[in-house]
Amino acid sequence: MAWPSIFQRGTLLSQFSHHHVVVFLLTFFSYSLLHASRKTFSNVKVSISKQWTPSAFNTSIELPVEIWSSNHLFPSAEEATLFLGTLDTIFLFSYAVGLFISGIIGDRLNLRWVLSFGMCSSALVVFVFGTLTEWLHFYNKGLYCSLWIVNGLLQSTGWPCVVAVMGNWFGKAGRGVVFGLWSACASVGNILGACLASSVLQYGYEYAFLVTAAVQFAGGIIIFFGLLVSPEEIGLPGIEAEENFEEDSHRPLISGAENEDEAEPNYSIQEDKTITQVKAISFYQACCLPGVIAYSLAYACLKLVNYSFFFWLPFYLSNNFGWKEAEADKLSIWYDVGGIIGGTLQGFISDVLQKRAPVLALSLLLAIGSLVGYSRSPNDKSINALLMAVTGFFIGGPSNMISSAISADLGRQELIQGSSEALATVTGIVDGTGSIGAAVGQMRKLMPRQKVTDCWSHSNAWGELIRKEDLRTTNVPRETRGKGRSKGIRGVIRCLITSASLR
Repeated sequence: MAWPSIFQRGTLLSQFSHHHVVVFLLTFFSYSLLHASRKTFSNVKVSISKQWTPSAFNTSIELPVEIWSSNHLFPSAEEATLFLGTLDTIFLFSYAVGLFISGIIGDRLNLRWVLSFGMCSSALVVFVFGTLTEWLHFYNKGLYCSLWIVNGLLQSTGWPCVVAVMGNWFGKAGRGVVFGLWSACASVGNILGACLASSVLQYGYEYAFLVTAAVQFAGGIIIFFGLLVSPEEIGLPGIEAEENFEEDSHRPLISGAENEDEAEPNYSIQEDKTITQVKAISFYQACCLPGVIAYSLAYACLKLVNYSFFFWLPFYLSNNFGWKEAEADKLSIWYDVGGIIGGTLQGFISDVLQKRAPVLALSLLLAIGSLVGYSRSPNDKSINALLMAVTGFFIGGPSNMISSAISADLGRQELIQGSSEALATVTGIVDGTGSIGAAVGQMRKLMPRQKVTDCWSHSNAWGELIRKEDLRTTNVPRETRGKGRSKGIRGVIRCLITSASLR
């Protein structure tokens, strides 16, 4: 196996300017802030559940029940928890719909404007949802649902835009390791959200929302004034122009072309000091690109499992093991640490192999064992953190690769030369389909006669996650836990192998 020349001579770093570094950091932290605000909601679920039930203000046994329960949403913590799961579901569905729309908008409008608008507007919605309503002691189910639907639509502007900007600045050479490292932005955002929430949770959950919303709004302002969406904005050649002058020492990772040197650099590059305006690719054309549907379906299965950890891991640790909410928030960070290492290392290996699918298939096979292992985690924080990190490595790593590096590969393949405005649309399709899968997983957890507290009991919680990759989320007896073979994993691998045959 030939070692790619870009790693042999250390040319990967030498080809980047300070503009590349600034773009990398701005897009990295912009999406980290978006994910931090999402993670805050997951980290304060226990506090919200208590606040929404009568026991929160039942400080006097002499106070009539009708008085101290009239201003609260739910008669019990179980019903409050069920509603929190409903909010997760409607957020994911609105987020999925928004991703399809935001990808199309991002390819037609200035990516900087779309991204900054989404960040600032989402920050305001989060502030109203978690802080203002608590300050006013105004609790209303309809308002919470409406705000969270709007938040999902606004948050969806983030990922297609940041991936498109990164795709404009970083070519296919070394894309696996660059995007593998960069895709850690979601995990870093989760860690940031957990740290911010746990640091102010003692003052009230509303301050956790306040801090993350304020930081996210400030980040949106910085993006509006500081982000360069493409090298052409400052007179530099685009990545397509640079790649046409490089030696074709290795085949592209996703390509159907036989001779890359014959490709015409006729889109979005600077010629004679002018920028050629191109027409964006349609949604249907983007869906028909080789590999888009296959990887989208694979990501739907994978994100279903990944987001079950994202939404419910702190809640599970707090309720099952009896750990304090702040401690559970901090311990859940190890899942994201594993995802960061997994995404970077697996991206590097895929660059060396010059193929993505085999690396993903192997990781997903090992993910089954990691889920089984975590389902048997004892009540020990050190062992739990270790098993959590291993699980994050094999689940979060592939998730980061599909949503970033592979989306960039799909949106930059040679079949769409002549229309560079496809990357945001393709990214929206892949991530949107994945979010639909995650939303279906959350919705199935809320089916009638299925209590959330039962779903997340230690006897079947992580066995259920394993069977989520079989698209079945019903409770099973302890004696049958973990014995079913995962059809979902096989479906993911079949999708990856199918797309690999297109190359």
